Amino acid sequence: MGKVVRGLAAVLLALVPGTASAAVPGGTGHSWTGSWEAAPSGTTAGLPGAAVRNVVHLSVGGGALRVRIGNRFGVAPLRVGAVTVAVRRGSGAGAVAGSMRVVTFRGGRTVVVPAGRELLSDPVRLTVRAAADLLVTVFVPDDCGPATEHRTALQTSYVARDGAGHAGDEDDTAYTAKAVSRWYYVTGVDVRATTRGSVVALGDSLTDGTGSTPDTNHRWPDLLADRLRRHRLGVLNAGIGGNRLLRDGTAPSALARLDTDALDRAGVRFLVLFEGVNDINGTPAATDPDAYAAAYRTIVARAHARGIRVVGVTLTPYRGHPAYSAAREGVRQRVNAFIRERGVFDAVADADAALRDPADAGRLSPRYDPGDHLHFDDDGMAAVASAVGKALERWR
Repeated sequence: MGKVVRGLAAVLLALVPGTASAAVPGGTGHSWTGSWEAAPSGTTAGLPGAAVRNVVHLSVGGGALRVRIGNRFGVAPLRVGAVTVAVRRGSGAGAVAGSMRVVTFRGGRTVVVPAGRELLSDPVRLTVRAAADLLVTVFVPDDCGPATEHRTALQTSYVARDGAGHAGDEDDTAYTAKAVSRWYYVTGVDVRATTRGSVVALGDSLTDGTGSTPDTNHRWPDLLADRLRRHRLGVLNAGIGGNRLLRDGTAPSALARLDTDALDRAGVRFLVLFEGVNDINGTPAATDPDAYAAAYRTIVARAHARGIRVVGVTLTPYRGHPAYSAAREGVRQRVNAFIRERGVFDAVADADAALRDPADAGRLSPRYDPGDHLHFDDDGMAAVASAVGKALERWR
């Protein structure tokens, strides 16, 4: 691990800062870096009159933060009555005493987020440590139509059904309902600190965390953040379950959302791309390896134009899953050959080699299979994090 950390230090110091990071005036070397992300995946029924207390797990800490509120898939302006942040106390919806802060937008406590947009808050003076759980509470007083969400949160959050006046509560008395499966409205948290930037993981459910244990932060980007924490390198999870590389499906395709969910995030220095299996399994299936190659080249070129290096992740096996076929396995093998051999990516993380069954290269190892033969259990998530860490080590 020491070699990984030293290697990252060398390359990060050598990289030309991209447009995603901006020095903070008077910050004495401090800059904004993404610490947590939940890429918008669609909409769900709004909760008018309720306060939603989203629990989010930071990768790196800092002396100030800012919150991104999203209405990307909304059909009407979103009127937000209050937003607060606080450090979580224990495992419930209560806040550490003295940590509750009101979030403002251009100096105002209320804000209207236009349909199709996201807004970044004013800086909030609150010291947060790495790996802290943050409570981001959003109160929406009126019915503004469908709420932009991230569907597969794998994190228990909380709701005060009568939210008026409760966004700033440090205690959790009013937060009697749970919202286990999704994050509402909040799409990112940046911190201001002397970090060395961030890694953003762009992917589908394999990156989003499906198969890992809920409420444990065992998605592979979380585990990668644990590996890189000593180096003050943030990790952002831009995975969306069901997402595709080439076609819109669950949310826009990876190509379509590359800027908004990855390259435009604060402080990005590395992009880890783990997309393609849903194209192989989709309807219609994408069977031309040249289409994948063109998409990968496009993504790498666009990242390089921002001074961002790209790690390509090979597509993992799934024999035994209902979508599997010999023809689709052939496409996966040819796509993986391109990722490994064509030199398009700055580095390759060979998740296929790390997770496949030694006795059957088309199947996940039983030790990593949660039972559906496609996703990864907690050990599988750790294996992907290790493979990505090894890929980053090449820059020592």
